[in-house]
Amino acid sequence: MPTARAVPLVSAVLAVLPVVPMSPALAQPGAVPEFTVRKGYRVEVALEHLNGARFIQLDDAGQLYVSRPRQGDIMTFAPEPDGTYRQLGQFVDGRSLVHGMQFFDGWLYFASDGRIERAQDADHNGEADRVETVLEGLPEGGGHWWRPVLVTDGHIYTSIGDGSNASDQTDTERQKMWRFNRDGSGKALFASGIRNTEKLMLRPGTDEVWGFDHGSDWFGREAGDTDGSQPITNLNPPDELNHYEMGRFYGHPFVVGMRLPRYEYLGRDDINDLAARTTPPEWQMGAHWACNGWTFIDPAINEATGAFPADHAGDIVVAAHGSWNSSVRVGYCVARVMFDKDPMNEGHPVGMVVLVSCLGPGGEVLGRPVDVVQHPDGSLLFSVDNPQGRVYRLRSTGE
Repeated sequence: MPTARAVPLVSAVLAVLPVVPMSPALAQPGAVPEFTVRKGYRVEVALEHLNGARFIQLDDAGQLYVSRPRQGDIMTFAPEPDGTYRQLGQFVDGRSLVHGMQFFDGWLYFASDGRIERAQDADHNGEADRVETVLEGLPEGGGHWWRPVLVTDGHIYTSIGDGSNASDQTDTERQKMWRFNRDGSGKALFASGIRNTEKLMLRPGTDEVWGFDHGSDWFGREAGDTDGSQPITNLNPPDELNHYEMGRFYGHPFVVGMRLPRYEYLGRDDINDLAARTTPPEWQMGAHWACNGWTFIDPAINEATGAFPADHAGDIVVAAHGSWNSSVRVGYCVARVMFDKDPMNEGHPVGMVVLVSCLGPGGEVLGRPVDVVQHPDGSLLFSVDNPQGRVYRLRSTGE
């Protein structure tokens, strides 16, 4: 079991640190809102007017897939020469809370409430002409119904979040990550102590499974925090970037962050043992940022395209949706988590910077980022679901 890494907590105020603003623009058709964008990057509109846009995926033909859990469908969009997308079709519909997706080996795998399916669009008209159920019988609903899906050469991974905020569901299938064979057989417990991990990915060039896990709400309630007076809750617990490994325990609901017990469970006789068993996060994000979708910047794609500076290769870009459980607005941004390139510490995060803040000059919410994917040209697409569903493209300016 590794010891706790001395990783500093990223303060929630980082989302509004001074950076170079773009020219003012209202959210008119084709216009980018008054996001604050770090020098060296620019944001463009790739897709607009898509109510409920959540997670996104690209297939080998360059088509864009957008899941809409509340509408129960996945929409398909075709690329245009100017980098925008036009609606092509409704890939699937009638799916309860459809959410996580991954395109793999000619199929779009997608998770909905209680099941994982896969579908193909052989004639590329935007509508699935072949749909198969891969596995079913997963726990449905609950306070955290968002389901990731990760497909590898040999396995399918998904996780089931906490049914509420921070309840003890040790004896259920919740708060756990599960691994299956590609045909849906061979169910195996992969990891436990997970609250709400909405996307899983392999680190490029490895078989390492990574994901962001949401921290819980009202951490300081037992210590006297109340609505509007919550000095403890505002900064705790962190969202966690975890490297998930077989058989490991990641703390929830008993232990958060760097093996810090929750107040509610301090009276347990085994709380110290639970802390000792907990695998600490590789990096801590701000409390209540709600880090949802994300992507690695693939070194091979970045080298081939030169889309971002070379030191970005292997780093993570994550969409932070923002949260209600803070007396100030936090998150609402797209951030870069930097990985060490030195062999002494290679493969571990060493820092973080906000690339795009979606809070306006007066603190108004101009966008709630949800997911990030890398385009074959090396640029990044990120979705927002509110105040209007859109997909933006993030590029390096070369500065």
